[in-house]
Amino acid sequence: MQNTDVIIYHNPRCATSRNVVGLVRAMGYEPHIIEYLKTPPTPEMLLWLANRANVSIREFLRTKEPAYKKQGLDDETLPDDVIASKMHDYPELINRPIVVCPKGVQLCRPAEKVTNLLILPEE
Repeated sequence: MQNTDVIIYHNPRCATSRNVVGLVRAMGYEPHIIEYLKTPPTPEMLLWLANRANVSIREFLRTKEPAYKKQGLDDETLPDDVIASKMHDYPELINRPIVVCPKGVQLCRPAEKVTNLLILPEE
């Protein structure tokens, strides 16, 4: 197994998330898995992840969840810190899986996107 740190914000009920974990392991890495529904990232961490991924915090939002409209997140004028706070308070709003490694951060949907972040181990 590779010693490179790979962190996956994971939902075990999500097939895409499970596929990413499997792909990461198949590439020779043992990921550190964070079940974000049990341990949601702080608003600051969510903002850092989005910044590191070079995307808007809205890219990490699950817009089909009932909490999306209930929390008024369809309001395009909401500032990023408010969105991140709502995502922390309602972690079902966090899209997954988010993968963090030295090469960068990416929302890996579809699962195959994770291969862009990882280098195959030397034989």
